[in-house]
Amino acid sequence: MQAPERIGPFVYQHHPVQLPALIDGHDAQRHRVAIAGGGPVGLAAALSLAAWGIPSVVLEADTTVCDGSRAICISRRSLEILQQLGALEAHLAKGLPWQGGRTFHGTEEILHFTMPDDENQKLPPMINIQQYWIEQFLVDAAQRHADLIEIRWGTELTGFEQRDDGLRLRARAGATDYLLDADWMIACDGGQSFVRKSLGLKLEGTAFDGKYVIVDIELPSPYPTERRAWFDPPSNPGSTVLMHKQPDDLWRVDYQIPDDADLDEAMKPENVAAFVQRHLDMIGEGRLPWRIVWISAYRAGAMTLERYRHGRIFFAGNAAHAMPIFGVRGLNSGFDDAYNLGWKLAAVLRGWGDEALLASYDDERLHAFRMNAASAIQSTEFMAPPSRGFSLMREAAITLAHHHPAIAELANPRQTSVITYDRSPLNMSSDPLTAGPVPGAALAECPVHGPGEIAHVTDLMGPYWSVLVFSAAAWLDPQLDALLREREKEAVPFRTFVLAGTGRPAGDAHRVLVLDEGSRAARIYGAEGGAIYLVRPDGHVAGRWLRQDAPGLRAALARLARPRQD
Repeated sequence: MQAPERIGPFVYQHHPVQLPALIDGHDAQRHRVAIAGGGPVGLAAALSLAAWGIPSVVLEADTTVCDGSRAICISRRSLEILQQLGALEAHLAKGLPWQGGRTFHGTEEILHFTMPDDENQKLPPMINIQQYWIEQFLVDAAQRHADLIEIRWGTELTGFEQRDDGLRLRARAGATDYLLDADWMIACDGGQSFVRKSLGLKLEGTAFDGKYVIVDIELPSPYPTERRAWFDPPSNPGSTVLMHKQPDDLWRVDYQIPDDADLDEAMKPENVAAFVQRHLDMIGEGRLPWRIVWISAYRAGAMTLERYRHGRIFFAGNAAHAMPIFGVRGLNSGFDDAYNLGWKLAAVLRGWGDEALLASYDDERLHAFRMNAASAIQSTEFMAPPSRGFSLMREAAITLAHHHPAIAELANPRQTSVITYDRSPLNMSSDPLTAGPVPGAALAECPVHGPGEIAHVTDLMGPYWSVLVFSAAAWLDPQLDALLREREKEAVPFRTFVLAGTGRPAGDAHRVLVLDEGSRAARIYGAEGGAIYLVRPDGHVAGRWLRQDAPGLRAALARLARPRQD
């Protein structure tokens, strides 16, 4: 679909098709990584690699960012990733933060839910922002890395073959076909992935019968930003409706239609407009001026490839898996895919990682899919019951929810949350602590005082392995200090952060003193008596130890960045 010229204040920039320098129909340059698809996941993958100095070429068939709102909910974890990709501030400035929502049966509220949030957090649980803004902000970030990221707009991948030392790709830019070579390829080309189909691969899992029409409307409503859901409302009897506020007075409305309904007929503008007017009348906003901006549709499914790596090709985002929208796990999972893969592939390309490190991408992200799918399926079966039995169960639960708040929790959408890789091959033998993130878990957030812009624990993340040393008086065991300094001289990117209850924040290129005022972070991390955390470049804990002379810590540092081979 051709994108419009403008949606509210958003102006589409159509990029010219550019050809590389060709020698006999062949790109004169060999590429380290080719990325199929320049949507949010492909751009995130390119930015993740660029953080490590790894160049990539992005092949995008369109000449501009996407049309329509598409994925609109960005989780706190994804915002942390966007911070590392250099695109956080633009998203925060434009997006609408929210932390809860309401569920109605008919017109009566039966549930008001809130997502986890407290004074320790730097970022909101969720922001709403249209996908075209997301893609544009990522394009802007990529342009700041023009020496490492080349986006080839209007360039379609038409074929490829794998070789022992890489891949040969066929591309079409305008009327010109040409070949290009790459060491690796990341397939981020969406739900209809050309790469996936070319390899004869299929997504396997659960497909649901429920059909939904999606419509963006421009509506100057002052209603606050929160997720609203209706079961059996007068505007859509027997079915469900979802409503989300977006920037620029746009509202996203998703409404279920009967399984046997003609989708093309349901998506006709006059039929969509009739529904929207009924729904706005129902919620008391029917007198406000409104107009349709975009119409689409979807069917829910929780499906995945059996493996995400096939030779020198990796799959990420919707090319790798499909998620129902309930709980907003689609794009957020894709960001995690790109960020998880980026540092591992960079490690191999820079020579301090091995094949087992790449294998952990499959291990961890397939585990993430299973965890996400389990919650998403529960939400989907409640939102769009797959059988008469499920429908009867939902009707009974909703009826009881009017008088029993605990039962109303069945209607909680179970929003996406950070995945713990508790069985990752990268986890290291560790000591039990009374609190804090376990091996495989992401860092717990907490305010701290550090030099520069360090104000929270997640600000310590970066393109390096980190050692967090909790020490009340900023004391380091001399032998550990010597070992850490030896690690800092090696090729593996590595930094040490000493979190102390006293002292003045300071630091250099490798050693940073961070003030943990009132030992707040130490309590959250179960480290009031001292502890050490070894943290991966993506902010997940690899191991943790109580004592600075722990043999397990020394062993972990000795094989830093090398996963177990057993």
